Amino acid sequence: MGELSEEQIRSELGEVLERRNSGTRLTTMGAGSDDLDEGRKYLASTVAGGWHVPTWPRPHGGRDASSSQNALIGRVLREFIVPDLYPFAIGLGMVGPALLAHGTDEQQKEWLRPIAAGTSIWCQMFSEPEAGSDLANVALKAEKDGEEWFIEGQKTWTSRAMWADWAICLARTDPRQPKHKGLTMFAIPMDSPGVEVRPLMQMNRDAHFSEVFIANARIRDKWRIGEVGEGWRVAMTVLAHERAGGGSRGGGDGNARGAQLPSWIADIQSLSDLNPLQQDQIGSMYSHDTVSRWTTQRAADETRVSGAPGPAGSGAKLRTVKSYKGRAHLANLSAGAYGMLESGHGYIETMTAPSMSIRGGTDEIQRNILGERVLGLPGEPRLDREAPWNESRKGLL
Repeated sequence: MGELSEEQIRSELGEVLERRNSGTRLTTMGAGSDDLDEGRKYLASTVAGGWHVPTWPRPHGGRDASSSQNALIGRVLREFIVPDLYPFAIGLGMVGPALLAHGTDEQQKEWLRPIAAGTSIWCQMFSEPEAGSDLANVALKAEKDGEEWFIEGQKTWTSRAMWADWAICLARTDPRQPKHKGLTMFAIPMDSPGVEVRPLMQMNRDAHFSEVFIANARIRDKWRIGEVGEGWRVAMTVLAHERAGGGSRGGGDGNARGAQLPSWIADIQSLSDLNPLQQDQIGSMYSHDTVSRWTTQRAADETRVSGAPGPAGSGAKLRTVKSYKGRAHLANLSAGAYGMLESGHGYIETMTAPSMSIRGGTDEIQRNILGERVLGLPGEPRLDREAPWNESRKGLL
């Protein structure tokens, strides 16, 4: 089937979605909408045409789109009302691409279309109390027993866990191997006996992150993603798509056709009369925001085409973080003291902004990746890289 023109895409989307206009209000990225119904309604209406994840295969909720067609669809989608898909973002933007790269045919058939249709929500269980930036240090253990695995341990900073049907979980399957080599990736049903979710209240009054405690849960070997011992490779694919924002559109403040200004600029204008300095700051941030979107799309396309994570995602994440922080700062300055009240404009964004430099890999990690893999600078000393994980942990546990 040939590629569609811009007008054909616009016409077909107009049959299933409502157009945006200058008065359309959208949830700001990062605020973390928990409106499951709106997200499910939108995904249910777009899955038949493969509009939200166009590059996925048609049987799995996509339309086998090329990179150029994907970019065009994304641009036209900005003319329509797309709700904040925060609860669905891990499945759409991270788990889905990882399954396409590492999952079996059976796994792709079972999990991908429900993700695209919004009937299945996923969370990501990577970080632990002793394994955050040093992700390869995870201690949650998985031991094989026939066609099942016993899972035991704790995860933290697990977003979407309170809604999730499934988790993609990194576990230690061979503690005698060096820390990067003894890991395996699993999918875990969140209603499994032994899985307990405890939400964490953050300083922005949000509780979308959780601790997850797993006590002797049993899962099937057919839910293992990738080969035993290949968990780090799968994890890097997941994180590359998280950093690049790959595959998942939704919410956010774009400059839609028919909308005179992005809503975040309109919000700032409504708070006070802008002086020339503020106008210049907004113009600079708008330019940076636009370039960030282009960089993110390019990084996502490169990852999809190559089938392997690259350093472009790190650059995209750094630009996205700077854009988010800059927008939050401008909104807060414009609101004045009112912006520091919980009900004030920009409060959620300002309180959320520091976390953007941590989630998905800290800014320092992204700069290390760019320094080593793009600039060719020497890497930091890693004395424990080849040591057996259980030996490197002696004296620490």
